[in-house]
Amino acid sequence: MELPTSSDALAQSHEALEAWPYRLGMSFYRAGITAFFAGGGLSRLKKKYKVGLENRMGLFGAEVPKNALWVHAVSVGEVQSALPLIEAAQKKLPCFLSTVTTTGREMAEKLAPLKRGEMIYSPWDTPRFVGRALDTLAPRAYVAMETERWPVMLAELHARGIPAFLVNGRLSAESAKKLRWPQGFWRGVLCCFDRLMVRFESDKEAFLSLGVPEGKIVVTGDCKIDAMLARKAAMAERKQPWAHLKKGNAPLFLAGSTHAGEDEVILEAFAKIRATHPETRLIIAPRHPQRALYVVAKALPYGNVDLFTNLTPDWDIAVVDKIGILFELYAVADAAFVGGSLVPKGGQNLMEPALFGTQTTHGPNMGNFPDAERMDALGAAHTVHNATQLAKTWLRALETGAKTRQACEKYFASVGGAALRSWDVIKDFAQ
Repeated sequence: MELPTSSDALAQSHEALEAWPYRLGMSFYRAGITAFFAGGGLSRLKKKYKVGLENRMGLFGAEVPKNALWVHAVSVGEVQSALPLIEAAQKKLPCFLSTVTTTGREMAEKLAPLKRGEMIYSPWDTPRFVGRALDTLAPRAYVAMETERWPVMLAELHARGIPAFLVNGRLSAESAKKLRWPQGFWRGVLCCFDRLMVRFESDKEAFLSLGVPEGKIVVTGDCKIDAMLARKAAMAERKQPWAHLKKGNAPLFLAGSTHAGEDEVILEAFAKIRATHPETRLIIAPRHPQRALYVVAKALPYGNVDLFTNLTPDWDIAVVDKIGILFELYAVADAAFVGGSLVPKGGQNLMEPALFGTQTTHGPNMGNFPDAERMDALGAAHTVHNATQLAKTWLRALETGAKTRQACEKYFASVGGAALRSWDVIKDFAQ
């Protein structure tokens, strides 16, 4: 894929980086973040982030590869998006992966084709730590996944002539509005990227609305699809680990990545279904596992409730209290609900359950996944607004399984390949 940078795009980028809103904004940002760390912020962060502290301060051991491709993924979802890109890049040059959260690191250790020394924690975005990290690691190129846009890191990469890329970039129209003030500042930050590779046309339009030159933006598709297809293929090679969760022929429903405010709706729908299907089981996987005990307390009036790590034979509701298994659980459910969508969180990943042909429901707040509308139109997903609609949709899934699987197959036949398209762009800069 040839994507020469047009003279217009170069001129617009130079203008954005030289404009006073960006230069002034960066001065304030650098001064503010430096003052924060000097004024006690570092001490507070040391208490919060005890794991990977040296990395976060820009200190790295000899085992981290130098002059390699640096891929940065903040947490679990971004790590999953990065995996197929890393696999493609590793065939040509060394790579290492940085995360921010410990859950992201755990996911990387479980799935990424990387050695332990090739996984680090990202340095905090302050001139001292970023400069120290880049001096030590001297990356050949830098890739940020999805929404990561740290001003100091990007400015320092640009100043050193290190190519920087946004991959699987996503930006909703609502989020773009929040970045329009100060628009000149964020325009300059984003122009530090050599290329912004985004999922959908709607993402491209959002970045264009911030003044990013069109010649810098490429629509490549969603890398998460490539990652999911690979995981599904790997699952097919071994025995399904969760088939025993089904209670004979009784329905099994799954609510994945739920947020506060959604569990009550799900439990109410479950109660409605149990009125006619008393053997039905429900699994709730909170988006944040630390909410598990809270969800257990909410679920106690609705049946026998167990934590997933301590299931007894007679459970009715299981609350997942560990990470890394939700994807596999979708494969055994008769229907699923994807959270972050009945509350204004932008929605979680609809494609995971749909990949298995599992009927997928979601709420109306799906700003993070603009393809939800197309999935609904195909019948691969369904929008619900309350417990009554959720219960009816789940019950309907017991009768329309074949039709749902066909709709899901049609959807996935039209997508995929984003990781290789992204690598085709990066390799011309990084090799």
